[in-house]
Amino acid sequence: MKNLKKDLQSANKDLKALAKKVDRMIVTVGKLEKQKTLKTKPVKKTVAKAKPVKKVAAKKAPVKKVAVKKPAAKKPVKLTAADTVLGVIKRYRRGVDVSTLMEKTGFNKRKIYDNVKVLKKRGKIKSAGIGVYVKV
Repeated sequence: MKNLKKDLQSANKDLKALAKKVDRMIVTVGKLEKQKTLKTKPVKKTVAKAKPVKKVAAKKAPVKKVAVKKPAAKKPVKLTAADTVLGVIKRYRRGVDVSTLMEKTGFNKRKIYDNVKVLKKRGKIKSAGIGVYVKV
């Protein structure tokens, strides 16, 4: 049963891909037909009479409409590791030790120390003791 289900799903996927290709081909054939009809219009020949010839201004290329781009949707900002550590430290008034930071963030000890160093350098936190950090 599982094999049959997988086979049916793959066949469905293949059919959808073929349908998309057919749609694209239909669009391109339609464009080619339009170009062909524009080129094959019969040209009427007139008998030359003694009329003054007027110069016809060259046709300008049709102005292409440019789609107005909407501003890109704002993606949710991903927190950096330092921001995550700072968020945990801010939750505790008396400070947080490294083991608690490791529990709450899921980072290893090395990553905690590196991020603490960055936050200290930025002036966001300070040490309240050995391995205990408090927000400034």
